[in-house]
Amino acid sequence: MDSLRYPAGVEPTLVARRLALVRARIAAAARRAGRAPEAVRLVAVSKTQPVEALVAAWQAGVTDFGENRVQEAQAKLPAARERGVAATWHLVGHLQSNKARDAVQLFDILQSVDSLRCAEAVARAARAPMRVLLEVNVAGEATKYGFPPGELPVAYRAAAAIPELRVEGLMTVAPQVPDPKAVRPLFRQLRRLAGELGLRECSMGMTDDFEVAIEEGATMVRIGRAIFGPRA
Repeated sequence: MDSLRYPAGVEPTLVARRLALVRARIAAAARRAGRAPEAVRLVAVSKTQPVEALVAAWQAGVTDFGENRVQEAQAKLPAARERGVAATWHLVGHLQSNKARDAVQLFDILQSVDSLRCAEAVARAARAPMRVLLEVNVAGEATKYGFPPGELPVAYRAAAAIPELRVEGLMTVAPQVPDPKAVRPLFRQLRRLAGELGLRECSMGMTDDFEVAIEEGATMVRIGRAIFGPRA
């Protein structure tokens, strides 16, 4: 254990306990669906959390972290690496085209490529094939980004033809609803869309609905509050 002083709420033992509970819930949901727990990758979403929280989670076994904003990651990721965090970094929030160059330098996976304009900006900035997921607005929410499901096949073919991109799967952000089971059809639809395109990865499900997402085929879940507590 290092000598960092941890802010209240992100002490290593507390983060480790929360993480253990989340992993147990992931495993139970996977087994209910007849899946191996190891088939689901946990991405700990550390947006607005201090770097000490990332260190605590990494020491507890987290290998994948998600950040929402390039600007926040520019300071936080180098600081985490300096403190020994060796992880896979995911951008899970909206990517503005003018931030593409910074994003490809900071992150290993861009989960939120939500337009061909964005895909082309990433390709121009990439020095090697960049791992990406295409964000799909399955619910058709006006306030959300992403490809409409009906446009996805054409968009996927266009993105997959770009040599600088490696399209690995799809991502969606479900609406916030009182009953997580209400978004089950949306998760099922994303899994179906991915299967039709021959894509393995489905990033879907967050703190409030990740168990339903796993039951419907999520291969990645993006969880923040259940690990780190309330956002800073």
